Amino acid sequence: MDSSALLLHFDDETAAAQRLAQAAELPARCIERHRFPDDELKLRLPVDAQGRLPEHIVLLRGLYQPNEKLVELLLAAQTARSLGARRIVLVAPYLGYMRQDKAFTPGEAVSQQIVGRFLAGLCDALITVDPHLHRVARLQDAVPVPVAVALSGAEALSDLVAQRRPGALLVGPDAESAQWIAQAAARHGFAHAVCTKERQGDREVRIRLPALAPHAIEGRAVVLLDDVASTGHTLAQAARLLHAAGAASVDVAVTHALFVGDALQTLADAGVGEVWSTDCIPHPSNAVSMAGPLARALREVLARGVAFEEAERAPLPGVATLEGVHR
Repeated sequence: MDSSALLLHFDDETAAAQRLAQAAELPARCIERHRFPDDELKLRLPVDAQGRLPEHIVLLRGLYQPNEKLVELLLAAQTARSLGARRIVLVAPYLGYMRQDKAFTPGEAVSQQIVGRFLAGLCDALITVDPHLHRVARLQDAVPVPVAVALSGAEALSDLVAQRRPGALLVGPDAESAQWIAQAAARHGFAHAVCTKERQGDREVRIRLPALAPHAIEGRAVVLLDDVASTGHTLAQAARLLHAAGAASVDVAVTHALFVGDALQTLADAGVGEVWSTDCIPHPSNAVSMAGPLARALREVLARGVAFEEAERAPLPGVATLEGVHR
Protein backbone atom coordinates (compact mmCIF):
# COMPACT_ATOMS: atom_id res chain seq x y z
CA MET A 1 0.00 0.00 0.00
CA ASP A 2 1.22 3.49 -0.85
CA SER A 3 2.37 5.04 2.45
CA SER A 4 1.61 8.53 1.11
CA ALA A 5 -2.13 7.80 0.70
CA LEU A 6 -4.76 9.13 3.08
CA LEU A 7 -8.48 8.34 3.23
CA LEU A 8 -10.68 11.37 3.84
CA HIS A 9 -14.34 11.11 4.84
CA PHE A 10 -17.19 13.04 6.41
CA ASP A 11 -18.52 12.51 9.92
CA ASP A 12 -21.76 10.87 8.78
CA GLU A 13 -19.75 8.06 7.12
CA THR A 14 -17.23 7.46 9.89
CA ALA A 15 -18.23 3.82 10.42
CA ALA A 16 -17.95 3.00 6.71
CA ALA A 17 -14.62 4.86 6.51
CA GLN A 18 -13.21 2.89 9.44
CA ARG A 19 -14.19 -0.42 7.83
CA LEU A 20 -12.63 0.57 4.51
CA ALA A 21 -9.50 2.06 6.08
CA GLN A 22 -8.91 -1.08 8.15
CA ALA A 23 -9.41 -3.38 5.16
CA ALA A 24 -7.20 -1.24 2.90
CA GLU A 25 -4.59 -0.56 5.62
CA LEU A 26 -4.89 3.19 5.17
CA PRO A 27 -4.98 6.03 7.70
CA ALA A 28 -8.34 7.80 7.78
CA ARG A 29 -9.14 11.38 8.76
CA CYS A 30 -12.41 13.25 8.96
CA ILE A 31 -13.16 16.45 7.03
CA GLU A 32 -14.62 19.11 9.33
CA ARG A 33 -17.88 20.71 8.24
CA HIS A 34 -19.43 23.97 9.38
CA ARG A 35 -22.86 25.07 8.23
CA PHE A 36 -23.67 28.77 8.03
CA PRO A 37 -27.23 29.98 8.83
CA ASP A 38 -28.07 30.13 5.11
CA ASP A 39 -26.91 26.49 4.66
CA GLU A 40 -23.62 27.35 2.96
CA LEU A 41 -20.87 24.89 3.90
CA LYS A 42 -17.35 25.51 5.10
CA LEU A 43 -14.92 22.58 5.05
CA ARG A 44 -11.57 22.13 6.75
CA LEU A 45 -9.32 19.32 5.55
CA PRO A 46 -6.94 17.58 8.02
CA VAL A 47 -3.51 18.87 6.92
CA ASP A 48 -0.11 18.07 8.45
CA ALA A 49 2.10 20.43 10.45
CA GLN A 50 3.21 22.10 7.22
CA GLY A 51 -0.39 22.63 6.11
CA ARG A 52 -0.12 19.97 3.40
CA LEU A 53 -1.84 16.75 2.34
CA PRO A 54 -0.26 13.54 0.98
CA GLU A 55 0.10 13.16 -2.77
CA HIS A 56 -2.55 10.42 -2.93
CA ILE A 57 -5.99 11.14 -1.48
CA VAL A 58 -8.89 8.73 -1.26
CA LEU A 59 -12.24 10.50 -0.88
CA LEU A 60 -15.05 8.32 0.46
CA ARG A 61 -18.53 9.67 -0.29
CA GLY A 62 -21.63 7.60 -0.93
CA LEU A 63 -23.79 9.60 -3.32
CA TYR A 64 -27.25 8.70 -2.04
CA GLN A 65 -29.26 11.85 -1.25
CA PRO A 66 -26.59 13.37 -3.47
CA ASN A 67 -27.29 17.05 -3.98
CA GLU A 68 -25.39 18.57 -1.05
CA LYS A 69 -22.74 15.84 -1.25
CA LEU A 70 -21.80 16.93 -4.76
CA VAL A 71 -21.04 20.40 -3.40
CA GLU A 72 -18.99 18.81 -0.60
CA LEU A 73 -16.97 16.86 -3.17
CA LEU A 74 -16.37 20.00 -5.22
CA LEU A 75 -15.04 21.89 -2.19
CA ALA A 76 -13.06 18.94 -0.81
CA ALA A 77 -11.41 17.85 -4.06
CA GLN A 78 -10.36 21.31 -5.20
CA THR A 79 -9.06 22.15 -1.72
CA ALA A 80 -7.12 18.87 -1.63
CA ARG A 81 -5.45 19.78 -4.94
CA SER A 82 -4.40 23.14 -3.57
CA LEU A 83 -2.91 21.44 -0.49
CA GLY A 84 -0.64 19.05 -2.36
CA ALA A 85 -2.82 16.16 -3.55
CA ARG A 86 -1.70 15.03 -7.01
CA ARG A 87 -4.03 12.04 -7.39
CA ILE A 88 -7.57 11.73 -6.03
CA VAL A 89 -9.48 8.44 -5.94
CA LEU A 90 -13.21 8.80 -5.32
CA VAL A 91 -14.81 5.81 -3.61
CA ALA A 92 -18.57 6.19 -4.05
CA PRO A 93 -20.20 2.86 -3.09
CA TYR A 94 -23.47 4.28 -4.41
CA LEU A 95 -23.23 6.52 -7.46
CA GLY A 96 -26.12 8.93 -7.79
CA TYR A 97 -27.61 10.57 -10.88
CA MET A 98 -27.03 7.55 -13.12
CA ARG A 99 -30.72 6.89 -13.97
CA GLN A 100 -31.26 9.70 -16.49
CA ASP A 101 -29.05 8.66 -19.40
CA LYS A 102 -31.12 10.23 -22.18
CA ALA A 103 -33.70 12.95 -22.74
CA PHE A 104 -37.03 11.13 -22.83
CA THR A 105 -38.93 14.34 -23.57
CA PRO A 106 -37.64 17.58 -25.13
CA GLY A 107 -35.84 19.84 -22.67
CA GLU A 108 -34.89 17.21 -20.10
CA ALA A 109 -31.42 17.40 -18.57
CA VAL A 110 -29.37 14.25 -19.14
CA SER A 111 -28.06 14.19 -15.60
CA GLN A 112 -25.85 11.13 -16.03
CA GLN A 113 -23.68 12.93 -18.57
CA ILE A 114 -23.62 16.20 -16.63
CA VAL A 115 -22.84 14.75 -13.22
CA GLY A 116 -20.46 12.21 -14.75
CA ARG A 117 -18.36 14.95 -16.34
CA PHE A 118 -18.53 16.93 -13.09
CA LEU A 119 -17.12 14.01 -11.09
CA ALA A 120 -14.48 13.32 -13.74
CA GLY A 121 -13.27 16.89 -13.31
CA LEU A 122 -12.71 16.30 -9.59
CA CYS A 123 -11.02 12.90 -9.42
CA ASP A 124 -8.49 10.76 -11.28
CA ALA A 125 -10.07 7.40 -10.47
CA LEU A 126 -13.51 6.20 -9.41
CA ILE A 127 -14.51 3.03 -7.55
CA THR A 128 -18.19 2.23 -7.17
CA VAL A 129 -20.58 -0.72 -6.76
CA ASP A 130 -23.33 -1.74 -9.18
CA PRO A 131 -23.80 1.64 -10.88
CA HIS A 132 -27.29 1.92 -12.34
CA LEU A 133 -26.35 2.00 -16.02
CA HIS A 134 -28.91 0.98 -18.61
CA ARG A 135 -28.12 2.20 -22.11
CA VAL A 136 -24.45 2.83 -21.26
CA ALA A 137 -22.05 -0.09 -21.67
CA ARG A 138 -19.16 1.04 -19.45
CA LEU A 139 -18.77 3.11 -16.32
CA GLN A 140 -16.14 5.24 -18.09
CA ASP A 141 -18.76 6.21 -20.66
CA ALA A 142 -20.78 7.78 -17.84
CA VAL A 143 -17.87 9.12 -15.77
CA PRO A 144 -14.91 9.70 -18.13
CA VAL A 145 -12.02 9.25 -15.69
CA PRO A 146 -8.79 7.43 -16.61
CA VAL A 147 -9.51 4.61 -14.14
CA ALA A 148 -13.11 3.57 -13.46
CA VAL A 149 -13.85 0.43 -11.43
CA ALA A 150 -17.37 -1.00 -11.06
CA LEU A 151 -17.65 -3.76 -8.47
CA SER A 152 -20.72 -5.96 -8.05
CA GLY A 153 -22.65 -6.96 -4.96
CA ALA A 154 -24.22 -9.92 -6.77
CA GLU A 155 -21.83 -12.60 -5.59
CA ALA A 156 -21.70 -11.38 -1.98
CA LEU A 157 -25.49 -11.43 -1.84
CA SER A 158 -25.49 -14.87 -3.47
CA ASP A 159 -23.26 -16.11 -0.65
CA LEU A 160 -25.73 -14.76 1.89
CA VAL A 161 -28.70 -16.38 0.13
CA ALA A 162 -26.83 -19.70 0.04
CA GLN A 163 -26.56 -19.52 3.84
CA ARG A 164 -30.07 -18.27 4.59
CA ARG A 165 -32.12 -19.93 1.79
CA PRO A 166 -30.18 -22.85 0.30
CA GLY A 167 -31.79 -24.10 -2.90
CA ALA A 168 -33.78 -20.90 -3.40
CA LEU A 169 -35.12 -19.74 -6.74
CA LEU A 170 -33.57 -16.34 -7.61
CA VAL A 171 -35.87 -13.96 -9.45
CA GLY A 172 -35.01 -10.61 -11.01
CA PRO A 173 -37.78 -7.99 -11.16
CA ASP A 174 -37.07 -6.85 -14.74
CA ALA A 175 -35.00 -7.45 -17.85
CA GLU A 176 -32.32 -4.98 -16.69
CA SER A 177 -31.45 -7.37 -13.86
CA ALA A 178 -30.88 -10.40 -16.13
CA GLN A 179 -27.07 -10.28 -16.28
CA TRP A 180 -26.83 -9.44 -12.59
CA ILE A 181 -29.17 -12.30 -11.62
CA ALA A 182 -27.23 -14.75 -13.78
CA GLN A 183 -24.03 -13.68 -12.04
CA ALA A 184 -25.49 -14.30 -8.60
CA ALA A 185 -27.08 -17.61 -9.61
CA ALA A 186 -23.92 -19.02 -11.18
CA ARG A 187 -21.94 -18.71 -7.97
CA HIS A 188 -23.98 -21.37 -6.15
CA GLY A 189 -25.89 -23.00 -8.96
CA PHE A 190 -29.22 -21.39 -8.10
CA ALA A 191 -32.15 -21.74 -10.48
CA HIS A 192 -33.07 -18.27 -11.69
CA ALA A 193 -35.52 -16.33 -13.82
CA VAL A 194 -36.42 -12.74 -14.67
CA CYS A 195 -39.77 -10.95 -14.64
CA THR A 196 -41.05 -8.56 -17.27
CA LYS A 197 -41.72 -4.99 -16.14
CA GLU A 198 -43.63 -2.15 -17.76
CA ARG A 199 -43.06 1.15 -15.95
CA GLN A 200 -45.98 3.59 -15.95
CA GLY A 201 -44.50 6.14 -13.53
CA ASP A 202 -42.17 6.43 -10.52
CA ARG A 203 -44.60 4.43 -8.38
CA GLU A 204 -46.60 2.58 -11.01
CA VAL A 205 -45.30 -0.57 -12.67
CA ARG A 206 -46.83 -3.69 -14.16
CA ILE A 207 -45.00 -6.96 -13.55
CA ARG A 208 -45.39 -10.32 -15.27
CA LEU A 209 -43.79 -13.45 -13.85
CA PRO A 210 -41.36 -15.33 -16.10
CA ALA A 211 -42.60 -18.30 -18.07
CA LEU A 212 -41.49 -21.28 -15.99
CA ALA A 213 -42.24 -24.96 -15.96
CA PRO A 214 -45.35 -25.98 -14.00
CA HIS A 215 -44.75 -26.01 -10.25
CA ALA A 216 -41.37 -24.24 -10.64
CA ILE A 217 -42.48 -21.70 -8.02
CA GLU A 218 -44.97 -23.69 -5.97
CA GLY A 219 -43.52 -24.65 -2.59
CA ARG A 220 -40.18 -22.95 -3.30
CA ALA A 221 -38.27 -20.37 -1.31
CA VAL A 222 -37.88 -17.42 -3.67
CA VAL A 223 -35.44 -14.53 -3.32
CA LEU A 224 -35.99 -11.37 -5.34
CA LEU A 225 -32.62 -9.84 -6.22
CA ASP A 226 -31.99 -6.35 -7.56
CA ASP A 227 -29.20 -3.80 -7.70
CA VAL A 228 -31.24 -0.99 -6.12
CA ALA A 229 -34.56 -0.69 -4.29
CA SER A 230 -36.19 2.72 -3.96
CA THR A 231 -39.94 2.83 -3.39
CA GLY A 232 -40.24 -0.97 -3.21
CA HIS A 233 -43.31 -1.03 -5.47
CA THR A 234 -41.74 -3.18 -8.21
CA LEU A 235 -40.47 -5.75 -5.72
CA ALA A 236 -43.79 -5.72 -3.85
CA GLN A 237 -45.79 -6.42 -6.98
CA ALA A 238 -43.44 -9.27 -7.91
CA ALA A 239 -43.73 -10.67 -4.37
CA ARG A 240 -47.54 -10.73 -4.56
CA LEU A 241 -47.45 -12.57 -7.87
CA LEU A 242 -44.95 -15.09 -6.51
CA HIS A 243 -47.11 -15.79 -3.46
CA ALA A 244 -50.14 -16.19 -5.72
CA ALA A 245 -48.12 -18.71 -7.74
CA GLY A 246 -47.53 -20.76 -4.59
CA ALA A 247 -44.11 -19.64 -3.35
CA ALA A 248 -43.40 -20.91 0.16
CA SER A 249 -41.56 -17.71 1.04
CA VAL A 250 -40.38 -14.53 -0.66
CA ASP A 251 -37.38 -12.54 0.55
CA VAL A 252 -35.53 -9.59 -0.99
CA ALA A 253 -31.80 -9.00 -1.45
CA VAL A 254 -30.47 -5.75 -2.94
CA THR A 255 -27.13 -4.02 -3.33
CA HIS A 256 -28.39 -0.48 -2.69
CA ALA A 257 -31.00 -0.06 0.04
CA LEU A 258 -32.51 3.34 -0.74
CA PHE A 259 -35.93 2.27 0.61
CA VAL A 260 -37.48 5.74 0.67
CA GLY A 261 -40.64 6.55 2.59
CA ASP A 262 -42.77 3.53 3.49
CA ALA A 263 -40.88 1.14 1.17
CA LEU A 264 -40.21 -1.48 3.85
CA GLN A 265 -43.85 -1.48 4.95
CA THR A 266 -44.87 -1.83 1.30
CA LEU A 267 -42.70 -4.95 1.05
CA ALA A 268 -44.00 -6.37 4.32
CA ASP A 269 -47.60 -5.81 3.20
CA ALA A 270 -46.78 -7.77 0.02
CA GLY A 271 -45.66 -10.76 2.05
CA VAL A 272 -41.89 -10.26 1.89
CA GLY A 273 -40.25 -12.04 4.80
CA GLU A 274 -36.68 -10.77 5.17
CA VAL A 275 -34.83 -7.94 3.44
CA TRP A 276 -31.06 -8.08 3.04
CA SER A 277 -28.73 -5.46 1.57
CA THR A 278 -25.07 -4.58 1.28
CA ASP A 279 -23.68 -1.74 3.37
CA CYS A 280 -23.12 0.53 0.35
CA ILE A 281 -25.96 2.61 1.81
CA PRO A 282 -26.32 2.49 5.61
CA HIS A 283 -29.66 0.88 6.44
CA PRO A 284 -31.08 -1.50 9.09
CA SER A 285 -31.28 -4.21 6.40
CA ASN A 286 -27.49 -4.23 5.86
CA ALA A 287 -26.32 -7.85 5.98
CA VAL A 288 -23.30 -7.88 3.66
CA SER A 289 -20.14 -5.77 3.95
CA MET A 290 -18.46 -4.48 0.78
CA ALA A 291 -15.39 -3.14 2.63
CA GLY A 292 -13.25 -6.08 1.51
CA PRO A 293 -13.96 -5.83 -2.23
CA LEU A 294 -13.68 -2.03 -2.12
CA ALA A 295 -10.35 -2.27 -0.30
CA ARG A 296 -8.96 -4.78 -2.79
CA ALA A 297 -9.93 -2.54 -5.68
CA LEU A 298 -8.47 0.49 -3.92
CA ARG A 299 -5.18 -1.28 -3.23
CA GLU A 300 -4.86 -2.23 -6.89
CA VAL A 301 -5.62 1.32 -8.04
CA LEU A 302 -3.05 2.84 -5.66
CA ALA A 303 -0.47 0.15 -6.42
CA ARG A 304 -0.38 0.98 -10.11
CA GLY A 305 2.29 3.56 -9.39
CA VAL A 306 1.66 5.50 -12.61
CA ALA A 307 0.09 8.84 -13.28
CA PHE A 308 -3.64 8.35 -13.58
CA GLU A 309 -3.87 10.71 -16.50
CA GLU A 310 -1.54 8.33 -18.41
CA ALA A 311 -3.24 5.15 -17.19
CA GLU A 312 -4.48 2.63 -19.69
CA ARG A 313 -8.21 2.23 -19.93
CA ALA A 314 -7.93 -1.53 -19.57
CA PRO A 315 -9.66 -3.00 -16.48
CA LEU A 316 -7.52 -3.75 -13.46
CA PRO A 317 -6.57 -7.41 -12.99
CA GLY A 318 -9.09 -9.11 -10.72
CA VAL A 319 -11.32 -6.04 -10.51
CA ALA A 320 -14.79 -5.91 -12.01
CA THR A 321 -15.87 -3.57 -14.73
CA LEU A 322 -19.37 -3.75 -16.12
CA GLU A 323 -18.14 -6.67 -18.19
CA GLY A 324 -16.80 -8.69 -15.25
CA VAL A 325 -17.00 -9.59 -11.61
CA HIS A 326 -14.61 -8.91 -8.76
CA ARG A 327 -13.43 -12.25 -7.40
